[in-house]
Order: sequence, then C-alpha cells, then structure tokens
Amino acid sequence: MQRLTQAILEHAPLQPEGASVSAKALLHLGSRAAVDQALSRLARRGQLIRAGRGLYVRPVESRFGQRPPSVEHVVRSLAASTDEVIASHGAAAANALGLTTQVPIREVYLTSGPSRRLKLGVKSVDLRHAPKWQLTLADRPAGEVIRALAWLGEAHAPAALRSLEHRLSSDTLAEIVGARPRLPTWLAQQVSRLAVNG
Repeated sequence: MQRLTQAILEHAPLQPEGASVSAKALLHLGSRAAVDQALSRLARRGQLIRAGRGLYVRPVESRFGQRPPSVEHVVRSLAASTDEVIASHGAAAANALGLTTQVPIREVYLTSGPSRRLKLGVKSVDLRHAPKWQLTLADRPAGEVIRALAWLGEAHAPAALRSLEHRLSSDTLAEIVGARPRLPTWLAQQVSRLAVNG
C-alpha cells in the first residue's frame, strides 16, 4: 500500500495545475479498491484535494503555503479528461460583457456532462447540465454572447444585442449569425437582425 501511495505521489506532480487525478487513470498502479483507498488516504493527509466523487486534484505549493488550484485550470482539465464541453454560465458571460453589474455569488459552469458540484478548498463550483445549443461555440467570444443573451432572456436580448453590436468584431458577429440554426427560435430571430444590419 505504501508503494502505491508513493507511486501516486510521484505521478501527481508531473501533471499541470488543476489536472484531475482519478482512480480510473491510475489502474495501472493497482486494483480499483487499492487505488481508491490510497487516494482517500492522500486526501486525508492534505496531499491531494478531493474535489468531487472520484475526482482529486493536487494542491499548489506557493510561498504562502498550499492552496487549491485555480477553478479555471480544474474546469479546463476536467473538460479535456472527460470529453465534456464546459463553458461559463450566462450570468458570468453577461457580467464579463458589461451587460449586467450583477456578480454571481457562486461559480457556475454549464456542461454537456452530468450536473455536479466541485469543492476546491472553501470554493464550491457548480457544473450544471445544459442543452447543447447553450454550449455552442463554447470557447469563443461568440459563445459568450449567446450564453449571455440566453441568460438575459427574450425580453432583454434586443437591448443587449444593440449595445454589443458595435463593440464586437466582425468575425464574432459572423460567428453569432452563423450559429442561428442551433439556437431556439426566439434567439435566432434576434440574432438575424445582425445579419440584416451587417
């Protein structure tokens, strides 16, 4: 068991910040039960952080001591390791675009995978399953606009589009217009105005 724990400890620092450490990825080191026990033991000792069911991350060493990895790094790593599409929530996108001054209290991301909560030290991060259209262009500025408009809703989307229209690049506007077939009718109609005005 000590050898297995040591092998996991040697594996974890080789990973970038926020990389997930899961039992399934370590089955070459031992049986599932043994790996699960070793991971739990390392989390109790503070050498790993249990971020969620079966998901562990390595704490980051800094000159001030240990801290959890950044949420962005963990989310990016999780998306890569699970093949999920994960994107910022519409409220965060609207805030980043200056469409609202409301700052979300809890960090929330939309995902193509199951809904769940991650715990990174004192921070809780919610991953909420979302319809496929809300994850359109997930890693692009155009996707941020789509999620912001979806969050604002049908009543507020026209004013938001008018305020964004002159601030967005022509490439971003073209991507938004090109995404119309994937959007619900009410949003596709609003976005169509960009094509007419463009």
